[in-house]
Amino acid sequence: MKSQKNRWRFQIAIGLISFLLLTPILSMGWGAGGHMMVAQIAFARLNPRAKAQAQMLLAIPIDPAAISSQSKDFVNAAHWADDLRPVEAFDSFKELHFIDKAFSIDGTALPELPTPNIVTALEEQVNILKTSTDKAAQAQALRFIIHFVGDIHQPLHCATRVSSANPEGDRGGNLVKIKIVAANGHIKDTNLHSYWDGGLGTFPLSGPNFAPPPLSKIPAAVAKAKAGNPATDPKLKLNDPTNYQAWANESFELAKSVTYNGITNGSKPNAAYNKRGIKTARKRVAWGGYRLAALLNSIWP
Repeated sequence: MKSQKNRWRFQIAIGLISFLLLTPILSMGWGAGGHMMVAQIAFARLNPRAKAQAQMLLAIPIDPAAISSQSKDFVNAAHWADDLRPVEAFDSFKELHFIDKAFSIDGTALPELPTPNIVTALEEQVNILKTSTDKAAQAQALRFIIHFVGDIHQPLHCATRVSSANPEGDRGGNLVKIKIVAANGHIKDTNLHSYWDGGLGTFPLSGPNFAPPPLSKIPAAVAKAKAGNPATDPKLKLNDPTNYQAWANESFELAKSVTYNGITNGSKPNAAYNKRGIKTARKRVAWGGYRLAALLNSIWP
């Protein structure tokens, strides 16, 4: 067992070095802080049986042990799927974090919708959680579900802007360079996807080496996300907790009307854009949390 753990740690370390040095870093969803906010909102709404089942599954050791050991509680389990990025054995799951539906701004032909994608992934992982007799498989599926429900509510995980400059799309805003004001007041270069991953600078920040923010930072951010976004909104349709395509469609429309609106390569988002964007990001996190709870409560009523 010890040698197996050491082998995983070595593989993760080598993978992380390669990931950082040899490939471009592309964002893959809300940052760890945003995902933890979704999970915190959901966990508070789980019925007693669902909460007990989730805690039981998350306590089961699964590979890669060095990563999974850091996500035994529901809130930290939310960033597990992103923590896997350096691990080659999980490369096939990278394309499951999004469903980049294309739209064109200049008449450029649209590429086909990617398959598999986050909608098909949620269908598959929910089926595993509901029907598998393998507890380890269920434990892995639960971690993916917690994460993917967060991802599908991020507008840039459901849209890609096509143009003559980017005929295959801009990878959900990853190829759109923007300028923002950093905490020290200096202008900072980033990309549109990363900006939204962090709630336009309002979500709890990850620490050094991609360490997730401490749990103590999550409640205040959750309170802001829930404010003005009650779970009683009929548009949530919490009685239909498996309509993943509808969630993706919402994100797609918001990407066009809010996230990309007024943004060109190299531009600097103005105050009006930031105000509307922050409001939208917080609402999507709140809705992701409400829907994640409704989904798990339907599995374990």
